[in-house]
Order: sequence, then structure tokens, then C-alpha cells
Amino acid sequence: MKKLAVVLAAVFAASLVLTKVALAQEKFAYIDLSKTFSEYKKTKDYDKTLGDKEKIYTDARDKKINEIKQLQDKIALMTDKEKQASQPNFEAKVNALKDYDRQQQTELRKDQDEKMKEILKDIEDAVKTYAKAQGFIMVFNDRVLVYQDKTLDITDKIIDIVNKGYKK
Repeated sequence: MKKLAVVLAAVFAASLVLTKVALAQEKFAYIDLSKTFSEYKKTKDYDKTLGDKEKIYTDARDKKINEIKQLQDKIALMTDKEKQASQPNFEAKVNALKDYDRQQQTELRKDQDEKMKEILKDIEDAVKTYAKAQGFIMVFNDRVLVYQDKTLDITDKIIDIVNKGYKK
């Protein structure tokens, strides 16, 4: 029984040593995904494009709100009979504003989601290409690591790759 325990302990110790030797030859890296995302030129261009779309939407929305406020002010000065006659028009404008608002918000969110997916795909492709070329077996996101050695950080290299590959 003692011999079996000694043999098992020796096998366990040998497997630990061999595992450490095998892992020592493997290459790992990590990337700061937030930094890469924010410093990618495509992200900045898309932010500007979406900002322009949002401004157009906001301006149109503000115009519709002003029309509703003006109509509301006119209605306040009307007689009860005139108010009743104007009420359907007022409600139609309010409902049209709600529909417009909902549609534009959905469209902006959809555009933003599509752009994010596209940017993340570009970053993922750049990481894969770089990792294969450099012989890395794993590249981690820095947010899930408790400790990381800065020598394993490939963020700036990936930012350079995605920015060089980006054409407006």
C-alpha cells in the first residue's frame, strides 16, 4: 500500500513538472478591448455618423414638439366646442410624435448595434491574425484577468493593425 502511494505521488509530481514545462512553452497574451474599441478610427467615424443622425432626429422631434405646444396653447384659448373639434387633431399629432420617436429610437439603436458588431468583428479578426502569426495559443480580454503581466499586452499592436486596415 505504501509503495502504491509512493508511486502515485511520484507520478503526480512528474505530471506537474511536465505540465509546467509544457505550459512554459505556450504563448499567451491579453488585450484591452475597451481601449482598442475606443481608439479604432472606425469607431470614431461611426460615432460621428450616428451623432449626425441623432441630431437630425432630435431637430425633427423638437419641431414636432413645438407644433404640439403651439396647438396646445391655441386650444387653451378656444371655447369648449372649438376644443372638442380640435382634440382629434391634437391627439393625432401627439400619437404621430410618439410613433416617430419610437421608430427613430429603434433605428438608431439598430444602427449602433450593427456598427458595434462590425467593429468587434474587425478587432476579433485582427487578434486572430496577429495571434496566429505570433504563435499565441490564447488571447484574453483584460477585464477577466485578476493579474496580467504588461509584457503580454498586445493592445497597441492590435490598434495599429485595425487602424492600418481601416479605409473610410
